[in-house]
Amino acid sequence: MHLKLGVSLNVKSGARPLNGMRINADRGTNGWFIWAGETFSQNPDFFVPLHGEHLKEWAPLALPYLALPPGWRFLLAEGYEDVWEDLTLLGQ
Repeated sequence: MHLKLGVSLNVKSGARPLNGMRINADRGTNGWFIWAGETFSQNPDFFVPLHGEHLKEWAPLALPYLALPPGWRFLLAEGYEDVWEDLTLLGQ
């Protein structure tokens, strides 16, 4: 929670589903990228840096999943949960 992660701005508004993927940590980040909605953008400003502590306000639904190691993803909505390993996130 003391490191930064990448978050899309629509996460704070409560859009669903909530998506997360974790790559290897790098340069003061924990490797997590979290976005909301059906669309993932390649736009360089799609993700903004967010200190992990602020995720309590932005997306408390994601908090239990932050312990997953690099190479894992989640897809969440109220009453729905899907969690899986995706080794392509690690270049495998």
